[in-house]
Amino acid sequence: MPHLLHIDSSIQGDRSVSRKLTARARDRWQAAHPGGTVTYRDLGSNPLPHFDTATGMARAVPPELRTPAQAESWALSEELINEIKEADTVLLGLPLYNFGAPSSVKTWVDHLLAPGLSHDAETKAPLLGGREFVVLASRGGGYGEGTPRQGWDHAEPWLPHAISFSGLEPRFITAELTLAHTNPAMAELIPMALQSLAEAERAIDGLWTPESAVA
Repeated sequence: MPHLLHIDSSIQGDRSVSRKLTARARDRWQAAHPGGTVTYRDLGSNPLPHFDTATGMARAVPPELRTPAQAESWALSEELINEIKEADTVLLGLPLYNFGAPSSVKTWVDHLLAPGLSHDAETKAPLLGGREFVVLASRGGGYGEGTPRQGWDHAEPWLPHAISFSGLEPRFITAELTLAHTNPAMAELIPMALQSLAEAERAIDGLWTPESAVA
């Protein structure tokens, strides 16, 4: 039975564009996979614990030498990685905060760096490849080629490198200029914002069809 892992990270609640995009993608996936199951994780509402001096070294010491805090941290990494292993498709909502990924997403990625779980401890061979990883990104401004802040989006180029050891290969679908509707200084960019959102929605709608699910 096909299984989807749906992850949100926005702190914007109902105002979030990335949440709207992931919800649309989830609905599209379910329509193309009747009977498929979904696991949902909300990093925005329920963030994972950041690594600290008590827990961060759990992935660098043998199991028998882990402290209780390290053992608990390792168990959480195992839970998160198992969520990925059980999924055929992973959806991640990735808003841009202060030109980078939300800290909650960075922490999620940190937990995925676990020898023996996400990559082979000896050979370093990735263990999470072979599944679809779709990233629904949103950006308040415009950071494309030729814009004043070209290259200021550090989330999209960071993620593929951060998870490369795992074998996951993200496909990005992005809506930008999302602040045009609320920032008076960006009002003239509203048509471009609407176009960007429409293009993202069309890309989502083309991800899965009942025919492709059968194939």
